[in-house]
Amino acid sequence: MRQLLLLILLFFAGQWLVKALRRAGDAADAPRNGPFDAAGRPGPNSGNAGAAGGAQAQSRQLAEPMVRCATCGVHTPQSESVVVAGQRFCCTEHAERYAARPTGRTAR
Repeated sequence: MRQLLLLILLFFAGQWLVKALRRAGDAADAPRNGPFDAAGRPGPNSGNAGAAGGAQAQSRQLAEPMVRCATCGVHTPQSESVVVAGQRFCCTEHAERYAARPTGRTAR
C-alpha cells in the first residue's frame, strides 16, 4: 500500500516538473520569436521598437465594430459603412437605392 501511494506521489510530482519545464522553455523561446508568438501570430511586442507604449496600446485596442447593411445584410466595418437617413450600408450603390425608393403616399 505504501508503494502505491509513493508511485502516485511520484507521478504527480513528475507531471508538475514536466509542466514547469515546458513553461520555462516557452518563456525562453519567446524573445527569439521576435514580434510573433509560437503560433506565428503577432505578439504583444510587435510594432515599432521605438514606441514604448505604442505596441502595448495597440494590442489592448478592441476590434472595430461591424455594422449590418440595411439592404443586403452584409457586415462591414463601421468606418467603411455609408450612412443615409440613419441607416448603414455596405456601399454607396445600396445607399443611393435606399434614398431613391419611394416613401409615404408615393409608395402606392
